[in-house]
Amino acid sequence: MPDIKEKGISLLSSTSGVDMKTATTKRTLYTVPTGKTAVITKVVVRAPSASLSGGTSYAFGGTATCNDWKTGQSLATVTGATLAMVISNDNAAITLMVAGTVFGMYITTGSTAAATATIDVMGYIF
Repeated sequence: MPDIKEKGISLLSSTSGVDMKTATTKRTLYTVPTGKTAVITKVVVRAPSASLSGGTSYAFGGTATCNDWKTGQSLATVTGATLAMVISNDNAAITLMVAGTVFGMYITTGSTAAATATIDVMGYIF
């Protein structure tokens, strides 16, 4: 039976406890399986442990600084645990993530307070 991830848009990964403040290194969210290519359609940032106000520049993608899917994303309005941000690529051309690519998040300007969040990656593989 085919994997649902190859037949429709689905949850590719869910990563909890992601540091949303410290701008140091790429955070791994999803690794594309061997022999597959991934199309990332959405990223959902949810359930923050504290307000993400001040977090005005996050990038998502497969490069070291995650600059090939979505850059400059503000999460400053996600100010409580009952809020979430659904991030898409706004009809822009995106880079297909080939086998072995590590899709992640990079912080340029993170939240003012220490905070973590759960990040879901949605898409499909072929």
